[in-house]
Amino acid sequence: MGDARYDSYMGCGPKRIPHWEHWSNPDAATYITGIDFYAQPRTCMLRLRELYPFLGAPVPQDDTPIPRLDEQTDRGKGRWGHSYRNDWQQDVASARFAGPDEMLAFSPLEQGDFSGWNVVVDGDFSSEEIIYERYRKRYPEEWGDKAPEGSSASVGFYNTMFMWPMLVFGYEHFLGLCLEPEFERVMEEFAEINRRVFRAFARLPINFIVSHDDIVLANGPVCSPEWMRKFIFPRYEEFWGIVRDAGKEVIFMVDGCVDAFVDDVMACGARGIISEPFTDYKAIARRYENCFIAGEGDNRVLMRNDPAEVRSMVESMAETGRMSDGYMMCVGNHIPFNVPGEGIQRYLDLSAELAHR
Repeated sequence: MGDARYDSYMGCGPKRIPHWEHWSNPDAATYITGIDFYAQPRTCMLRLRELYPFLGAPVPQDDTPIPRLDEQTDRGKGRWGHSYRNDWQQDVASARFAGPDEMLAFSPLEQGDFSGWNVVVDGDFSSEEIIYERYRKRYPEEWGDKAPEGSSASVGFYNTMFMWPMLVFGYEHFLGLCLEPEFERVMEEFAEINRRVFRAFARLPINFIVSHDDIVLANGPVCSPEWMRKFIFPRYEEFWGIVRDAGKEVIFMVDGCVDAFVDDVMACGARGIISEPFTDYKAIARRYENCFIAGEGDNRVLMRNDPAEVRSMVESMAETGRMSDGYMMCVGNHIPFNVPGEGIQRYLDLSAELAHR
């Protein structure tokens, strides 16, 4: 049996349209399986996989009970799945830097090691070799420097370019700094860090890089096209060229509505895009034959849990899947903890029924 995810990435149109879901809903897992996720997390998620093998839901390593929410004392900055997040980037950045002048004077290259910085991809980026050794441990030794042919073996990187200053300085600080002349030097230093990252990725036994950058909001771009085409897109073209020259493909992951930048992203060498339901996927499917696309499903529809509306959404998604052989079913704005289990089960059952080419 082939790798349906590989076939979708490459636009080869598997008959059963596969899923790529962002899952963090323990209560829905309990509802659907009848097994208490907090008491038996592995057993619960294994059962969910049995019921919906196409879902690819994450499975914990063991059945060690997970503290229930009312047993968790650190409520942090809000709930995420079965726990609470303990930081908010704007606060972290404000505590780290005295103010804008110190941020503009900051040297990412001098810092090098971002372990403990809460920039999503924490770690030491001070050399290509250090990065390579850290990531190489994730893959079987027997693969050597090449992934099995036809495998969807991949690596993901959250801070492709835009996320670095946003996470290091905080969103509001970043917007206040990004037009300053001194910021150009900061961006070039972040770019040099990412050259190391993508050179290391080019050596890994993988076939795909999932390159993430949240360059847009739900209503469109954060920064102007002019700014993006100066600071961001030329770097995408360079970084993605490094791994494409090594025979690997790039999937671009982005929150929000990416319509304004689809052509830029594809011109930079992406194989396709996974985004949120604000993006017009049928337009992408018409413009780029059998490119990879995912993210059309909308958790707001699942929240309302209206049977006719959920069916209409799945029918529309399956229609896009027949327009593009690179399409995957995906609730692009996530399946978080507050989406009702019944709505999710309805979506999965209808997908099993309708998501076919």
